[in-house]
Amino acid sequence: AHSEAVWVETENPVSVDDARRAFENAEGLVVIDEPAAKKYPMPLDAAGKDPVYAGRLRKDLANPKGLTFWLVGDQIKKGAALNAVQIAQYMIAHPRN
Repeated sequence: AHSEAVWVETENPVSVDDARRAFENAEGLVVIDEPAAKKYPMPLDAAGKDPVYAGRLRKDLANPKGLTFWLVGDQIKKGAALNAVQIAQYMIAHPRN
């Protein structure tokens, strides 16, 4: 599996709680973020699985409009084959007028 540390700057500040709720409600994304229990996504755990896993959600210490988080996913399934199928399914379900 593949992992990425992500830094995002938004137009307006977004709280970690709001970001967590949005991630938890996003289709195909699973949040694993329990720092006290040392639970967060690991590449080995994502191998061979469909979802992308997110964790270590934090405010960016250098930017008040920034968030940082960690993403993990199987690069073959989600990065290529499965992702192409899911994009096609979305396009069929949401045609443009």
